[in-house]
Amino acid sequence: MELSLTFRSWSPFVPRKLNSPSSHPPKLSIPTISPTPALPLQRTPRPTVAAAAGKKEIEGVSEELNLIASQNLDYAAARRRVRSAFIQVQQQLDHCLFKVASAGVRTEEWIERNSKGLEIFFRSWMPEPGVKTKGAVCFCHGYGDTCTFFFEGIARFIAASGYGVYAIDHPGFGLSEGLHGYIYSFDELADNVIEQYAKIKERPESRGLPFFILGQSMGGAVTLKVHLKDPQGWDGIILVAPMCKISDDVTPPEPVLKVLTFLSKVMPTAKLVPQKDLAELAFRDPRKKKMAVYNVICYNDPVRLRTAVELLKATKEIEMQVEKVSSPLLILHGAADKVTDPLISQFLYENASSKDKTLKLYEEGYHSILEGEPDDRIFTVLNDIIAWLDARC
Repeated sequence: MELSLTFRSWSPFVPRKLNSPSSHPPKLSIPTISPTPALPLQRTPRPTVAAAAGKKEIEGVSEELNLIASQNLDYAAARRRVRSAFIQVQQQLDHCLFKVASAGVRTEEWIERNSKGLEIFFRSWMPEPGVKTKGAVCFCHGYGDTCTFFFEGIARFIAASGYGVYAIDHPGFGLSEGLHGYIYSFDELADNVIEQYAKIKERPESRGLPFFILGQSMGGAVTLKVHLKDPQGWDGIILVAPMCKISDDVTPPEPVLKVLTFLSKVMPTAKLVPQKDLAELAFRDPRKKKMAVYNVICYNDPVRLRTAVELLKATKEIEMQVEKVSSPLLILHGAADKVTDPLISQFLYENASSKDKTLKLYEEGYHSILEGEPDDRIFTVLNDIIAWLDARC
């Protein structure tokens, strides 16, 4: 494929570019998107959370919903309340992912504590009854994101194609516990993925199936770290616009990096690294770009200092070990991505030791190739994923 365009790099640390299953799991109080009834979650009450300053009003929703959305989302209890209030609004959005014909798909959501004592949110989508499950796909979401909202339609499409889909929210993101947007340790983030999905592999409906891990954006870096820690743990890796290397031209100079590292130890949770509106960079379809605001529990404040340092450190570690990536590998990337550089996916493809590896670049595609492209492109990418899975199951 010939591409006559200039590739641009991005780093979350450069201001100019930034806009846990047990036999009796705890029960949820947040409603599901599917017909599966919600269950009450037993949790320690938290004090009332104050409204966050500077949040923009969401057009087309009531004053009451805007008040709910304006809450400070530092803690999971607030994020769960907001998500619960907006489910019906999200379902009614005119987006192809919310119109996926998958009425028979079975869904479930639950919460478990991980080994660190944090409540981790799980969600699953299984093929309709009577359809043989060909394999299982486990999802790692990107920075600031969640496994709800847009991923709901992606998961339903994959499940309707004969695969079980499982997803978790990372600690500090979505409906899992932890300070919103705060990554204390990227290694711990990867360890949590390994721990939670080890439980999924032992569930009766998935035991013995081939297991694949799907990582998007920062989730691609998490996925690669998981693979490097557990090389035999997966039957294949799917990466969508992965963040796996920071280009030299946007890496902070050594003196700046030293200051960031020092500050991250002194005030690790401080929100000091600027971030632009990623929807402006990630969504090519203007109509879908306007829908990103309804992802009301995503983290879009300035990057916390320790989070920034951990992300940079993780990508450097991945870059140094890229030749150790040995699993069957599918990399999907928009060729006009201004958030993560497609050339870095090319670097990963060329240097990974995998014998079975595929790179697909989509002309004119932006970062969110599964959510923010024209409908036909979104379904092209989804069908490419299904075709790759079918050839290996």
